[in-house]
Amino acid sequence: QVQLVESGGGLVQAGGSLRLSCAAPGHTFSTYTMGWFRQTPGKEREFVAAIAWTGNTGNYADSVKGRFTISRDNAKNAVYLQMNNLLPEDTAVYYCAAGRYYSGRYPTQYNHWGQGTQVTVSS
Repeated sequence: QVQLVESGGGLVQAGGSLRLSCAAPGHTFSTYTMGWFRQTPGKEREFVAAIAWTGNTGNYADSVKGRFTISRDNAKNAVYLQMNNLLPEDTAVYYCAAGRYYSGRYPTQYNHWGQGTQVTVSS
């Protein structure tokens, strides 16, 4: 079981930026697709972005396209989500996930999850 650990969440004003990080201590996930999802109370987990093991391009939800950038550093076993121009509707718990589907967009395509990190955007 791969344990994923997210960091970088916090409180930011609308229009601000945050950078989320995800690490897998003691594991290598260079052959996994890495994804970011988010969830608010009472709603299903929502796809945000994914990057395949090739690391060439990201796959984004329409709601974040042009504002968020996913990247990975396989040498450091890390994946990042740079979030710019944040909006109040981006407020959620953000989860990092690892899976075998090429750039998957659905939670069922991921086998390993982190505990989540809270992102709160104030208006």
